[in-house]
Amino acid sequence: MSKTPTAHNNANKGDFAKTVLMPGDPLRAKYIAETYLENPRQVTAVRNMFGYTGTYHGKEISVMGAGMGMPSIGIYSYELFHFYDVDNIIRIGSAGALQDHVKVMDVVIGMGACTDSNYAYQFGMPGTFAPIADYELMSRAIAAAKEQGTNVVVGNVLSSDVFYNVKEGANDLWKSMGVLAVEMEAAALYMNAAKAGKKALCMLTISDHIYTGEALSAEERQVGFGKMMEIALEIA
Repeated sequence: MSKTPTAHNNANKGDFAKTVLMPGDPLRAKYIAETYLENPRQVTAVRNMFGYTGTYHGKEISVMGAGMGMPSIGIYSYELFHFYDVDNIIRIGSAGALQDHVKVMDVVIGMGACTDSNYAYQFGMPGTFAPIADYELMSRAIAAAKEQGTNVVVGNVLSSDVFYNVKEGANDLWKSMGVLAVEMEAAALYMNAAKAGKKALCMLTISDHIYTGEALSAEERQVGFGKMMEIALEIA
């Protein structure tokens, strides 16, 4: 559709693997590349949104930051799907727990992604589109977690445009519908994948609990999500 590099990505065509892991934080992408990948090479650094390609157990894998919010991951995932021939994007991010049984450091898999965003407006649907994960990626992630001995919580998450919500009781309403946790990107990723005919999955490590106030530090968020990262690498 378009020549690469793009305005947001200075990689050349062929620099990305067919599967890209996407944490929100570009420094987490750097950490994953340097910690887990063999012979990682940086392929993009526009706006310090770092992207790397290397191998894991001999298989080529890329990792790239996505930024915060649906507009940001919307741009990067669109370009990866449409301009760089990427087939699979696995978001590996953080989330705030809503349900009592979901604890800090739990791994949550977003089977579906509710949203308060208007991102779907662009598609002109005559109703409400339900953004969902790719079943094959999700089932493989669940199987990999079981083999690893990690218990994962699977269900609906909320992709919100609002981090500091002034509307009182908003979280209570989502909680009452069984939504597990809140994050800010999965719905846009799932919609972009659906439109492109590609595959996407969102896996989240709980970094804080909306109701108990328990929370990880910024450093713990950057390097403390090993179980989730290893599941993603195994299914990439």
